Order: sequence, then C-alpha cells, then structure tokens
Amino acid sequence: MNDTTRSALRDRVVAQDWNALAGELDEHGHALTGRLLTPDECQETAALYDRPERFRTTVDMARHRFGSGQYRYFTHELPPLVAELRAAFYPCLLPVARDWAARLGRPAPWPDRLDDWLTMCHEAGQDRSAQILLRYGPGDWNALHRDVFGDMLFPLQVVIGLDAPGADYSGGEFLMTEQRPRAQSRGSATVLPQGHGLVFTTRDRPVASRRGWSAAPMRHGVSTVRSGQRRTLGLVFHDAT
Repeated sequence: MNDTTRSALRDRVVAQDWNALAGELDEHGHALTGRLLTPDECQETAALYDRPERFRTTVDMARHRFGSGQYRYFTHELPPLVAELRAAFYPCLLPVARDWAARLGRPAPWPDRLDDWLTMCHEAGQDRSAQILLRYGPGDWNALHRDVFGDMLFPLQVVIGLDAPGADYSGGEFLMTEQRPRAQSRGSATVLPQGHGLVFTTRDRPVASRRGWSAAPMRHGVSTVRSGQRRTLGLVFHDAT
C-alpha cells in the first residue's frame, strides 16, 4: 500500500460525520458510516481469508456453540489496509469513549495514540491480536455476544461489510439487543452495505436514569444467512488475553 492509498483511507474515515455518528451511538449504541472501502478493496480484503499465514487461529463457531460459520484472527502483522483503518478510527472514536466513561463514572485509561494503548494492553497480559475476518455461508449465523477479552477494554468497535447484501448474499443482518433497566430487551437489525462500517458498543452504553446515568448492557450477533456468502472485517481496539 502506497502513501496515497493510506492517505485516502484515513481521509474517508475522518470525513465521516462524526457528530451525527456520536449522536447515533448515544441513542442506539450503534451507528452506520458512509462508504469506507471500494468494491475492489472489499474483495482484496475478503480474499485474505484464503491466506492462512496471515492468521494466528481459526474459530469454527459450531464447534464452540457460538453459532455457525468461521472467523480468523489476524496475526500482529496486519495487512496495511486493516492497520490503517484501525489507526484512523481510534482518534475519531476516542472522544465518544471518554465521554461515555465520564457519564458512567468509569476510568478512561485510553491515551491519545493507539500504539500507546496497545502497549498498555500488552503490559497487562493482553497481547494477542483481536482483528478478525468472518465468513458465513448459507445457514450460518452468530450468537449474541460481546467481544470482551480482558480487563483492558475499549468500549467501541467496528465491523465493515465486504460483500453486497441482496447481490452476494441474503439474510445475515447485524443484530443488537439492549437490556433496558426494569424493562424487556430491545432489539435491532441492520443491513450492512458493502464497504460501509458499523460502529457499535463492545459492552454497554450510557442511558439516562432518574439517578443520573446507568449502563445498558448490549450484545451483538448475525442473523441466519439464507443464501450466498457474507464476509466482514472486524476492528477491535484492544488486544486479547
């Protein structure tokens, strides 16, 4: 990847309407971005799945009762596009993370630089890459869950669609549920356009209550893919134990 391409990726992330996205995150715990990757970039990224040397491990979801389908964790030698996207997103998400921590009365340990934060994760024993490629075929799905890999946690993450819904696959909506205080859970389903990202909470979001702010737990998953192939890139901003 040359400097021009790196700059273009950064510019696409920075050019998103971050005020509007922050408002969506506050209201719903997730927010859909505009286009981040071209169709060619999506296909080049998805094709990495067939290069096992790029990954540290493969997870069969059915074997672990996570659902059905597969995903692979990248090694720390991230492809340039993946590394550039993660580095570009971090400073844009940081104000939201710090604001949420302040409302919930939690520590906000995240420094301005992603590399410094990852060093803190590694020093705490979280030293395995958590960036993933996911692949679903007909009948595959992902159970509702959270991507919490240790005490060093960044409260937001991003998933980017690499295939076109309605053309490359059907079904496979991104699901989120929110456990509201003293009420039934609320669910949502989002169709993820090719090349677009969905920013969403890793664990919970702040909600206003009579006593101030409380944390509404949230989980995410994927509905059953009815046909075709659905592949996504997952960007997580803390490393794993």
